Amino acid sequence: MTYQHIGVVGGGAWGTALAISAARAGRQVTLWEHDATNAEQLTTKRESLYLPGVRIDDGIAVTRDSRAAAGAQALLLVVPAQAMRAVVTALAPTIATGTPLIVCAKGIEAGTRAFMSDIVGACAPKAVAAILSGPSFAADVARGLPTAVTLAARDDTVAAALAQSLGSATFRPYHATDVRGAEIGGAVKNVLAIGAGIVAGRALGASAGAALITRGFAEMVRFGRAFGAKPETLTGLSGLGDLVLTCSTPQSRNYSFGFALGKGQTPDEVRAGAKLAEGAFTAPVLVEMARAKGVEMPISAAVAAILDGTVSVGDAIEGLLTRPFRAEG
Repeated sequence: MTYQHIGVVGGGAWGTALAISAARAGRQVTLWEHDATNAEQLTTKRESLYLPGVRIDDGIAVTRDSRAAAGAQALLLVVPAQAMRAVVTALAPTIATGTPLIVCAKGIEAGTRAFMSDIVGACAPKAVAAILSGPSFAADVARGLPTAVTLAARDDTVAAALAQSLGSATFRPYHATDVRGAEIGGAVKNVLAIGAGIVAGRALGASAGAALITRGFAEMVRFGRAFGAKPETLTGLSGLGDLVLTCSTPQSRNYSFGFALGKGQTPDEVRAGAKLAEGAFTAPVLVEMARAKGVEMPISAAVAAILDGTVSVGDAIEGLLTRPFRAEG
């Protein structure tokens, strides 16, 4: 089947980009934005406050009524990971049985240690949880630059239909059934991107940056294995692909967050002036979950310790550099 009517929940940069992309694919699109100021901007100027200079298609319906979006055949949930539970809970009573809820946030819920698909399952049990993840920047997607991502749902027929419905000449979703692997890749890479930004901010060089990506990927694989991810998912777009992109450019919010830390700002100073960096919320819960499973994640642990103020950037780097020599793996 083809999902002809796509609802997009969230009118930020990524939500706007995905709405534009879905319209480009020939779908009817309803974009729900709860913020009155941004909704007005989207309606009157056909542009998001968070994606200036990019006009949305005139056919995209903008609404502040969640029921209008909930009536779509499939919904893209483009809200922060820590707000996902509240949003899904609010939508649940108005969606039809079997509606795919496609999570586009990359994180793990603090406190509960819940993955995003588990939140959908708990709060909207009659819906179908799916994950959209991969190396993609909102501006690239909105402007129609070539982008490939992973779209995972446990039912391969649903995943394939969603990929077909959202795909276009410039936006290519590869469908998969490993929901857990897709969401782990997206969550872990954000934490590692903060580390990559710290390395760049400290001017430690390209060699150190490459080492962090490589050893960070080993951490992602170990964590994924412990929580049931498939290796091929982690070596794909939603794992390694997203990690490479996010750790390579200040266009990444998490990388920029880390860069500011590397330049000497405190975590509180960076938080006060930075845009949302999901990795800052994910780092402590990721490390807690890793320790509970006996998974070694020294880079992620160092990032979490820097963020909570227990270790300085300098001490964290020294601690990583003075770890005992060992075989690679």
